Amino acid sequence: MNSLRKLVDKVKPNFLPGGKFEKLHSTFDAFETFLFVPNTTSKRQGAHIHDAVDSKRTMIMVVIALIPALLFGMYNVGYQHFNAIGLADAGFFTLFVYGLLAVLPIVVVSYGVGLSIEFAGAQIRKEEVQEGFLVTGMLIPLIVPVDTPLWMVAIATAFAVIFAKEVFGGTGMNIFNVALVTRAFLFFAYPQSMSGDKVWIRTKETFGLGGGSVVDGFSGATPLGQIATATTSDTTVLNMFGHPFSLMDAVTGLIPGSIGETSVIAIAIGALILLLTRVASWKIMLSVFTGGALMALIFNQFGPDTAAANLPWFWHLALGGFAFGAVFMATDPVTGSRTETGKWIYGFLIGALAIVIRVLNPGYAEGMMLAILLMNIFAPLIDYYVVDSNIKRRLKRVANK
Repeated sequence: MNSLRKLVDKVKPNFLPGGKFEKLHSTFDAFETFLFVPNTTSKRQGAHIHDAVDSKRTMIMVVIALIPALLFGMYNVGYQHFNAIGLADAGFFTLFVYGLLAVLPIVVVSYGVGLSIEFAGAQIRKEEVQEGFLVTGMLIPLIVPVDTPLWMVAIATAFAVIFAKEVFGGTGMNIFNVALVTRAFLFFAYPQSMSGDKVWIRTKETFGLGGGSVVDGFSGATPLGQIATATTSDTTVLNMFGHPFSLMDAVTGLIPGSIGETSVIAIAIGALILLLTRVASWKIMLSVFTGGALMALIFNQFGPDTAAANLPWFWHLALGGFAFGAVFMATDPVTGSRTETGKWIYGFLIGALAIVIRVLNPGYAEGMMLAILLMNIFAPLIDYYVVDSNIKRRLKRVANK
């Protein structure tokens, strides 16, 4: 390690002002701070923390927490595919490799496009490369259907990074969660590729693996999609062959859905990592689940006689992107509330709004994405009134002395 440090120090003057590679200073700085923890704190106005915690290491911890969902997502992609072509007895290795080959290109495109824009922007502004996309680049592949065309992923990622992040000043200044803006762009710009029964399960071979014809009677509808389009109040959800899903299927994640959002167990492992390392707020996580459960119970008692309104609260929390959003999206420290009381309010409203959207808007069965993006707008307002309330309470206490 000392020899590597000496090598970096030796070439560093070439990238400083006056050096022959000074135009690549931002790129070199990103490389150096990736290898070694810097001894400086952020000077940027939008940074949410100013201490010895290195943001790259914080971001890497979130990426590590996402790995269980990523690995299970790869397996589930293979599991769903081989079931669809009637080869359910294919071995674990075959299922995982198929999923790996299907998912890895999406990850590569996400990081390739996003980091290219980040590096280019840093060079143009002559600033250090910001670390936020280390997490965003992993989140994007996990919240899209596996059959999303790569060119769509590229366009949506570029749009989100430029218009939801760079125009606001970069990491720490963005109002909206960049990964969710990517998902929203895809949903509204290319709805045919982001909804329906055909996008959630990859039915074609990948790099020569998994060839075969889809079996008769196959359906790739997600459980939430079935609930949203149900014409009766029956809340039974069926697998691709018409057999009922169990709650355990939803918890383990062996159901159709976005790549990384299906397994509650994998998401829970990630949540544990984030909580033990104190990277994410347990208050936001808990309040999101509380708000969702309470609103589901209210609809169960007083809602319309529809399948979505009658769906038990624990099914709501286990299906779709609810758990994933609560753990990895709502807890984004940049776009969420920062006051302690505000975190409770912010999280509770996200959970409640997600269920309201699911029940009252059949055209959008998920709900979590729109709920978080909407509350991103109101997070500063929540914090403002929390701080204002604290100031008034303290002034009143002083006046009474």
